[in-house]
Amino acid sequence: MLSTRVFAAGAAVALCCGAAAIFALAGEPAPDTLSAGAFTIDRADADAFIQPAPVLTYAQRNVFMRGRVQFNQKWVVFPSLGGDWGLGPTFVADRCVQCHVKGGRGSPPSAANEQPFAMVVRLSIPGTDEHGGPRPHPAYGDQFQNQGLQGKDEYNHGKGDRVPPEGDVYVDWIEHEVTFTDGEKVRLRAPRLRFENLNFGPLGSDIMTSLRLAPPIFGLGLLEAIPEETILQIARQQAQIGFKGSPNYVWDAIHQRVALGRFGWKSNQPSVKQQIAAAYLGDIGVTSPLFPDENCPPVQQACRLQPPGNTPELVQQNWDEIEFWTLALAVPARRNTEDADVRRGEVLFRDAKCTVCHVPTLTTAKQFPKLEQLGEQTFHAYTDLLLHDMGDEMSDGRQDFQASAREWRTSPLWGLGLSQAVSGSTAMLHDGRARNLTEAILWHGGEASASREAFRSMDRVDRQRLLKFLESI
Repeated sequence: MLSTRVFAAGAAVALCCGAAAIFALAGEPAPDTLSAGAFTIDRADADAFIQPAPVLTYAQRNVFMRGRVQFNQKWVVFPSLGGDWGLGPTFVADRCVQCHVKGGRGSPPSAANEQPFAMVVRLSIPGTDEHGGPRPHPAYGDQFQNQGLQGKDEYNHGKGDRVPPEGDVYVDWIEHEVTFTDGEKVRLRAPRLRFENLNFGPLGSDIMTSLRLAPPIFGLGLLEAIPEETILQIARQQAQIGFKGSPNYVWDAIHQRVALGRFGWKSNQPSVKQQIAAAYLGDIGVTSPLFPDENCPPVQQACRLQPPGNTPELVQQNWDEIEFWTLALAVPARRNTEDADVRRGEVLFRDAKCTVCHVPTLTTAKQFPKLEQLGEQTFHAYTDLLLHDMGDEMSDGRQDFQASAREWRTSPLWGLGLSQAVSGSTAMLHDGRARNLTEAILWHGGEASASREAFRSMDRVDRQRLLKFLESI
């Protein structure tokens, strides 16, 4: 029997006295809508994902607002004006908010001649690096950089060709049709990457690539505050009923040790702080105290000769501020919880065994020193932070620490119904192949095959009820 404490699907949450008093105030979310305990806010507009938790003190809100500035800050090439110095030399975006629009998810390109934006392409070759992670390509590194300080006026500033991008990358979609038991048909698509104008030689026949969509970033503080033992206990309970959720153990560069992975599509980052530093370097080309060297493989000479904007470019204080901002983001309240179809959809979701991996209820540790208010919060992200085999069709052919090519972290489901309003995107799954919830469910294979087939076998009314429930989370 699965633990009702961990796997219960009920919406009731236990709050400390102080938090209970806060949510008793007029205009605050009703108790059965609390997605994140004292970190819940009653917002469903375009800014719902970038609000401070209501329990922050005045001093903490000031730090939060400084972190928000860092999230929106544009980076530019030295000695340009109009932003912080340190962009590139090669990069994907020039600020965090470009990919995580208003704190929400990215979108795949809308046309065959458009390069991905708010997405990245991870690269590796067979073998592992010194810490057991993916082995970078010798000429292109561990992420494809399709922007350089060359060509575009906004980055060139009239100085002539400076640093070329690594090349161009495009996404072609391969479609096939799936039929529900009642005869309704849906077309699914999968991406195929196309590289052009490579500036540092061919990628090689042994290249491994993985297209990654920028995910929403709210609620990450709660996920970091879950005790490791809670996650491992879920894995043990899943094993008892034939599921194989497994943790990913990765390199913690901050503490110089192996640690439980929690963030990223394959749980390949151990903490919010390391995820931030890795994104600054990989996506914007900005160095930090953790990663002080520019992202320039040896063959990229122009990249290596470009002077840095600072040493490091992201200074410790600003790194601390954006970490705090991320940890302190609030979570939007659930909506339409009294709707009969939503309630029926919740039962269908549970009966299809979706809650085995998308665990409805989790509780943070008693103490979380980085932000004490995160301690002892019960919340409903619908994730287990574990890796699960999703089948051959979802494989990216690329291992990431202990995560195989077929394994992916269970994505949190909260906020799905607000994605369109926040970022204009309903794209889902690691590579954005799913254009809506129906497609996302139909791509579930491997361990989730039975749940997918339960959904495919429902009549249209019940399918819509289940989807309506997901949109309410």
